[in-house]
Amino acid sequence: MFSFLKSDPVKKLEAKRVKLLEEAMHVQRSGDLKSYAQKIVAIDQLEKEIEALQSKK
Repeated sequence: MFSFLKSDPVKKLEAKRVKLLEEAMHVQRSGDLKSYAQKIVAIDQLEKEIEALQSKK
């Protein structure tokens, strides 16, 4: 009935993904490839979560 009041978890995850992508870009430019790789792994996990949530809908 009031589903429009509930926040969309996919939108939250996508916003977090965009933020991590930006951070990864800055870390890569600074030359810290280990941190860059860790951020890319986190981004990959978020993308999998987003896909799983979208497939449920």
